Amino acid sequence: MGSTTVRTNASGWRGVDIIQLALGLLAVAAMTISMWAALYYAPAASNLAGDEQIAQRIFYIHMGCNIGALAGFLMSVIGSIVYLVKRDLDWDRVSQASIEVGLICGMGTILTGMFWAKPTWNTYWTWDPRLTTSAITVLVYLAYLLFRNGIEDRRTRARFGSIYAVVAFLSVPLTFYSARLFRSIHPVVYGAENVDAQGGFSVGATMTQALNINMIAFCVLFSALLVLRWRQLRNEDAIAELREELE
Repeated sequence: MGSTTVRTNASGWRGVDIIQLALGLLAVAAMTISMWAALYYAPAASNLAGDEQIAQRIFYIHMGCNIGALAGFLMSVIGSIVYLVKRDLDWDRVSQASIEVGLICGMGTILTGMFWAKPTWNTYWTWDPRLTTSAITVLVYLAYLLFRNGIEDRRTRARFGSIYAVVAFLSVPLTFYSARLFRSIHPVVYGAENVDAQGGFSVGATMTQALNINMIAFCVLFSALLVLRWRQLRNEDAIAELREELE
């Protein structure tokens, strides 16, 4: 990418700037509404009391982070497949940005789950199948970033990173089905079909509405962060190529 290309890209950023600003403002509004829904609109869980009843409200943020992580890892697969077909580095940037934002959400899922687990299970962490597979998924995607950093050539990094991202996604359905396939104390929110599961969970209509608000809000937040990080990666590549031309 030469200096002429960089100037052309710079002059074409106006539309993306507007999209990024709109997404940012929408994300702020969405997250404000989501916190209101989680902390005020949703009623207190009638079957809980004390610290456990208070901690239960983190469930909405917990699920929001979970959806954000799923969106990130799923988007990384789409970006990786498109890159492998078209060899367009912009799609590799989409994949990398998606994984980075998804990792933030994934770590948020684990962290909020730990704060919820303490009053519920009397411990921050237990090697339950759902918790274990969630940790494995986060570690797999952290390894993706380390793997990329170990490859110097830009095209080679994109190619092998895309292949890794597609394979890494196999850990996501494993995490989803872990509480359904194995004996688990983690509640199954949707479709509790595992009769051997020890964990149970049910939400009323108002709680479901608050949950949906939070999941939508985190999807908006993910989209805003994805666009922001994608632009940063694009600028980093442009700067790197300019440096190579000057050397």
